[in-house]
Amino acid sequence: MRGLKIIVLAKQVPDTRNVGKDAMKADGTVNRAALPAIFNPEDLNALEQALWIKDNIPGTTITLLTMGPGRAADIIREGMFRGADDGVLLSDRAFAGSDTLATSYALSQAIRRIGEFDIIIAGRQAIDGDTAQVGPQVAEKLKIPQLTYVEEIKSVDESRIVVKRRLERGVEQAACNLPLVLTVNGTAAECRARNARLLMKYKHARTVSEMQSANEDYLHLYNDRPYLNITEWSVNDIESDPSQLGLNGSPTKVKKIDNVVLQAKESRMISSSDEDIEELMVELISSHAIG
Repeated sequence: MRGLKIIVLAKQVPDTRNVGKDAMKADGTVNRAALPAIFNPEDLNALEQALWIKDNIPGTTITLLTMGPGRAADIIREGMFRGADDGVLLSDRAFAGSDTLATSYALSQAIRRIGEFDIIIAGRQAIDGDTAQVGPQVAEKLKIPQLTYVEEIKSVDESRIVVKRRLERGVEQAACNLPLVLTVNGTAAECRARNARLLMKYKHARTVSEMQSANEDYLHLYNDRPYLNITEWSVNDIESDPSQLGLNGSPTKVKKIDNVVLQAKESRMISSSDEDIEELMVELISSHAIG
């Protein structure tokens, strides 16, 4: 059996646990420079599913694809530390302010540039938008089938995949022919930790932009070790319509971002006795808090 070619869609997101007054710019876009950046959690679940396939089908390769500023190369390196083979960074001011429609368009055009693939895997949604739209939109633009809310891959070969989907009212098993797009739930297996050997191998991996400020002691490595070169594409490297990119191609606009902090107005201590618990239940039911 031949190895599969997998593309994992990953996103570097602002840590929404630290949203403050400077979280949004005047034009309604997220001020990412003001927030700590992390690997989108459900994209890590997606990466683990790709790594599971790689473990079980020799010859499988995993390419991480992300769109963002130069610092988004961090998550490509993070993926390589965990077992991905390479990555592509889409980075250009023309992509700034993209909503899900513009993002999925840019990603789908980059996938066409990458070429042959068998499976595209993405997290169900990103924590900075919670829309769960990019994966399905990429599938629609590429005109291939999709399986969403995937929790576990049960079996896969070079032509067909069987998965378990976690839905609102239970689970189901579904099958589909390749190529396709999968979106993966946060309830799927957590991504494995960094591999020490891979960390040492890829710790100096850089994009072209990063190489311009690299220490001269390491510049020779990028000729001697091609695997350290992270592919970086601008808008000129993918065939695209400028009217469908960035703010121009984004009909969705963010009006306001609020940092909501929940505070208890009053509290009451109860014991673990049956009487106290019964009294609390009666109170909650009578106030329609439950029941």
